[in-house]
Amino acid sequence: MTSEELLQRVRKIEIKTHALSHNIFAGEYHSQFKGRGMAFSEVREYQPGDDVRSIDWNVTARMGKPYIKVFEEERELTVMLLVDVSGSRNFGSMSQYKRDTIAEIAATLAFSTIENNDKVGCIFFSDKIEKVIPVKKGKSHVLHIIRELLSFEPESRGTDVATAVQFFANAQKRHATAFVISDMIGVGAQQVTEGKKKGRLTLEQPMLIASSKHDMNVIQVYDRRDAELPNVGLLKLSDPETGERMWVNTSRSDVRRAYAADWQAQQKALNDMYVRTGVNAVSMPTEGDYVQTLMRLFKR
Repeated sequence: MTSEELLQRVRKIEIKTHALSHNIFAGEYHSQFKGRGMAFSEVREYQPGDDVRSIDWNVTARMGKPYIKVFEEERELTVMLLVDVSGSRNFGSMSQYKRDTIAEIAATLAFSTIENNDKVGCIFFSDKIEKVIPVKKGKSHVLHIIRELLSFEPESRGTDVATAVQFFANAQKRHATAFVISDMIGVGAQQVTEGKKKGRLTLEQPMLIASSKHDMNVIQVYDRRDAELPNVGLLKLSDPETGERMWVNTSRSDVRRAYAADWQAQQKALNDMYVRTGVNAVSMPTEGDYVQTLMRLFKR
């Protein structure tokens, strides 16, 4: 991609996603995320109409009359985007590649963040941490993130979401709102359940730690062919992360059923893990309306 082509793509995404974030998402972002962190300010004497749940019983016992805790909103939020840059993002059988949808979603979230004068940063990951863009404010910073999203080439092609979440949890000390944006290929039974048997890091472990300190959200972007095979006869498939190739006879209904069943088992393992860890998650195909899906996530 030439510099001129890159600038044109950045401009195209900026126009589309900035308008979305300004006109649609800013209000939802503000109402759902803004001020969710509350910092203790002081105690004062109870007044009629105060919430009794705010009573500070220790101070009340010492003073002999009711006192309540007063909190103030932590106005400035930190948003961190954990973006999957593994080889599987370069697949697309429908209207666009997964990497394009991922870039648009990340850009929309980033613009929504700066619309509310908050800070946003980005972590690119494959099966290792590829690049970290520190949190910062401003439109120029968001445009820098978009340029990196479109042009960055990772050193590795594999996927390890657990390592990315663990890195984020260790590196981010203050409360933040995080969005993991990935196709989640290779996650599921492999990392959620089998990892326990093999003594390696599972996704559930770092996700549980991260969600205890931060607002964790997962946005899964997938292609329809990740979930089901078409009936088109003999088809040569290639794994974009390992390079492995094989011929598959898609005209066999048992092959298509097994392929779909594997996808459904992966989704169930992931959804069960989200429930156990208290993580908000949505899943969307590349040709779907990600606007409505993101709105649903914000309202959740």
